[in-house]
Amino acid sequence: MTTTPSGDAIDLNQLSDSLKQIDLTGHPPVDQWQPERNGSIDILIKKDGTWLHEGEPFQRQRLVNLFASVLWLEDGNHYLKTPAEKLLIQVEEAAFFITSLDIYDSGTEQQQLAFATNYGDVVVAGTNNRLWVEEDPQTEEPEPYLEIRYGMKGKLSRNVFYQLADIVQQAPCPPETGIKPTTDCLFVHSQGIRFSLGAFS
Repeated sequence: MTTTPSGDAIDLNQLSDSLKQIDLTGHPPVDQWQPERNGSIDILIKKDGTWLHEGEPFQRQRLVNLFASVLWLEDGNHYLKTPAEKLLIQVEEAAFFITSLDIYDSGTEQQQLAFATNYGDVVVAGTNNRLWVEEDPQTEEPEPYLEIRYGMKGKLSRNVFYQLADIVQQAPCPPETGIKPTTDCLFVHSQGIRFSLGAFS
């Protein structure tokens, strides 16, 4: 259950029904909606992409996909945003989880890396959807991400990251990486853009 500042209670079914009244063909224009009501809802997206409501996993993937279509990032917080309300949710690491990768025109200048999310989105890495790697401060393991939409990020699964490792190219690290120029970096290309996956070790 969710309570907005007006005191109105909202449950998942009500939220789902309200979204079904909207034309959600493709991605809805979440960035154009200016809801008047703000609140929160007990939804958590876990590190592995699992959605929980009040501590219990969602039973219907279609419902998860519906809610994922109206995900919104603002001031570092994630929301479910509709024309009527903006509901704060919790995200452990990334709102999206990248489950598969297709490579088109492999090895050519036209190469495209098309990533699929756990919600059925397909996102091609490029100018507006950058690909990058962070280092886990505790394990020092590489954590690969892809920018999805509205500044939100998707975490690449281990299998997808291994696919990228099979097509990397090695070259001197550019100055903007902050890595000393005598070190080589690993790169992949998509839509003519070169993305660094970190230093070669």
